Amino acid sequence: MAGFKHIIGHEQIAGHLRTAAGTGTVSHAYIFAGEDGMGKHTLAAAFAKSLQCENLETDGESCGTCKSCLQAESGNHPDIIHVTHEKASLGVDDIRSQLNNDIQIKPYSGDRKIYIVDEAEKMTEQAQNALLKTLESPPSYAVIILLTNNINALLQTILSRCVVLKLNPVKEEDIKKYLMEVQKLPDYQAELSAVFAQGNVGKAISYASNEDFTAMKDKILHLLRYLDQMELHELIDGLKNISEQKNRIDEYLDMITLWFRDVLMYKVTKDINLLIFKGEYSEITRQAGKRSYEGLENIIKAVERARIRLNANVNFDIVMELMFLTIKEN
Repeated sequence: MAGFKHIIGHEQIAGHLRTAAGTGTVSHAYIFAGEDGMGKHTLAAAFAKSLQCENLETDGESCGTCKSCLQAESGNHPDIIHVTHEKASLGVDDIRSQLNNDIQIKPYSGDRKIYIVDEAEKMTEQAQNALLKTLESPPSYAVIILLTNNINALLQTILSRCVVLKLNPVKEEDIKKYLMEVQKLPDYQAELSAVFAQGNVGKAISYASNEDFTAMKDKILHLLRYLDQMELHELIDGLKNISEQKNRIDEYLDMITLWFRDVLMYKVTKDINLLIFKGEYSEITRQAGKRSYEGLENIIKAVERARIRLNANVNFDIVMELMFLTIKEN
């Protein structure tokens, strides 16, 4: 579990938390909001570690070597409590037993006691109301951190009593740099993973190391290379074979969109360095020469329409037929 200096992106939030830890101006409650993989857990862990550090640096960074830091690293710090739940929802009994009752006991080793509530959006209304009572008059040593991927599921009364920090997408170049320098990925693979992750570091790491993603990419690219020579039914069957996991169809459509954006980008700029699929240069240049600007824009719109229709549960074969028909006609 690294400190703030190892966090990718989120400079403003990390800076705010470091300043709070360094100056002691810490709120009693925080909400870290962002989709899964955005870095909520990493930020919460770094913040908790700094708040408990015995030799905190002047910039709010934990030392990483004191007893408290080592306990935090190993997940065994007695004053950093993770509130968990076994059922689908986070119930009132979970909040009462793990937080409300426990918070009355003073810290074991330091000046603070920190509670990290993961999947806070799963709290029932009864659980949120139980938490609200603690938020209204918490002990001075307590810090409660709620992690959520759906801030709208939390009561307004909860939101009004917390410092809300919303995690924004991380810059593609920052993710690419991390994947190349830390994960040791080649330039092309790092760039594709970074673009495909859309600012989500966790997704980028998953894509970069996921053999299924690589296999899916290769199959989609095969279709896109030969789509002009393939019959409509062959294209639909090809995509159907790839997309047996229907929950991943958005990823397949993202890949198709990125391909045609590359074709459009090359048609406009003639610059290979701006392409995501640099390894497909020859086919992209061929399609750029063949397709018109209007045709490429029609294709990109058709892919987005297909996404909307599939999310509305329109028949898969019909949606794909309409999409590939537009691609072949343009």
